[in-house]
Parts: sequence; structure tokens; C-alpha cells
Amino acid sequence: MTVGAGRIVLVGTPIGNLGDLSPRAANALRDADAIFCEDTRRTRKLLAASSIPAPKLYSLHQHNEQASSHRALSLAQSGARVAVVSDAGLPGISDPGAVLVTMAAGAGVAVEIVPGPTAFVVALIASGLPSERFCFEGFIPRQGRSRRERLREIAGESRTVVLYEAPHRAALTLADLAEACGTDRQIAVARELTKLHEEVWRGTLGEALAWVGMSEPRGEWVIVLAGAPIPAGATDEEILAALRQRLQAGTTRRAAVDDVAGALGLPRRRVYQLALDAPAD
Repeated sequence: MTVGAGRIVLVGTPIGNLGDLSPRAANALRDADAIFCEDTRRTRKLLAASSIPAPKLYSLHQHNEQASSHRALSLAQSGARVAVVSDAGLPGISDPGAVLVTMAAGAGVAVEIVPGPTAFVVALIASGLPSERFCFEGFIPRQGRSRRERLREIAGESRTVVLYEAPHRAALTLADLAEACGTDRQIAVARELTKLHEEVWRGTLGEALAWVGMSEPRGEWVIVLAGAPIPAGATDEEILAALRQRLQAGTTRRAAVDDVAGALGLPRRRVYQLALDAPAD
């Protein structure tokens, strides 16, 4: 370990197939003085599969992210080369890592990213749905008002939407999406990506409700949802009706304007002006 040469290295790891670990990622793990990981047992298996001697391993997961990030930063400031991995994919994408990067940037510690497989990108490409413009939602709230509001926003989104879901909650989320978006919306569901039993199912939300009841809920699920259709044009009355619907649901005016402009494919300025001129209900 060279004092003064410390850095944080976020390393992308395979999302299923261990053969997807890149040579650069393997070298980054091999050169690390310490590795912070979600599950030390899984990381030891990954290192063993690639014949990489295990350095000191520390846990870094959602329940200890703040404390472990401080520890990782302290090691890097002392000159250590600190690698960070998640159980699968790239740290910081629906997994711990972003907090540490923010801390390191604030402290002036170098941060290096070694890219690797990312489940939502693989699923998006495999879905067959438009990928030129998309938004990544990750795991949506599990319940309550925040979940309802997020589903409403997703239903009005004109871009392709990518979500993550745990297998035991997949049927519920598909049902909620069908209620929010309608049963005709196109969807793709990917699971067990890059593994032996990889599956990508495509169809409508209505068909997905029937399919999910016959499917074994294994592996993390990636749901890719087609964007809301954009009308050829929208009258002022239709825009105002869409604004009122969102405002009555408790959305702020600014957020309602953004939602309606995006959903209807309209200039934000036009929607904002209508929101200002509209009489209060």
C-alpha cells in the first residue's frame, strides 16, 4: 500500500454468469487492499472462481451504508486502494455505492469506475421496446401514497420505463401497473438474466397477469414497460383536465406541469401557462 495513492474503485461484477467478469475488473479486485461488498460470502465465491486471492473483506449494505462508507473513505485517505462491489452489477445502481462516491468527491479522494454488466440495460435491449429514450425507476415504493404516486407518474411517462422487483412481489406490481396503465400496455419481463434459465417474456400487461400466475417466482425481475402513447394533439381543455387530475392527487403544480408536458409530448411552457391561468377549483 502506497501512502497518498489511495482511491475508491467501484467494480462491476457479473449479474449471473461468472464468465462475464472482465479482465480489468479481475485486475481491480486483485490489486485491491480491501474490498467492501454487500455479502462477503458471495464475494469470496466470485474471487475464488477467478483465482483471485481475497484481501480484507468488509460488508457494505443498505443497513450499514453510512458507517461502512466512512470506513472505506478513511482507508482510502490512508493510502489504500479500496474496491467496492455489489452482489451483482454495478455498485450505486439500486445497490450501495452512491453514498461513498459522494463522500469521496467531497473529500477529494479519487474515484475510479470499472464498468460491468447492468441488469436494466440487458433487459431493456432484450425487451424489444424503444430504447432511444428511457427512464430507470429501480425499486418503486412498496406501499402507501408514495407507491400510488409513483405508479401514476409511471403511467403517464412517454418514455420506456425500467423497474426492478423482487420475485415474491412481482405479481402485485404487475397488477398495480395494469390498473394504472391499462391492460393493453406492452411490457417485457426479464429474469435470471445471463444464467442457465434466463427468460424474457413479452406481451401486454393483461397477458402478463395471466402468465405470472403460472410462473415460478425465481430470481430478481426486471420489468420493462412501454411508454404512454402520445396523442397527436391536445386541446387546452384536455391539458387542464390532466393537470387537475394530478393536482387533486396531491402533486405540486411544478410536478404536475412536468408530468403533463411529458405525458402529452407538449412544450412545458404551454402547460405551465395554462396552469397559471386556470381558475382555482
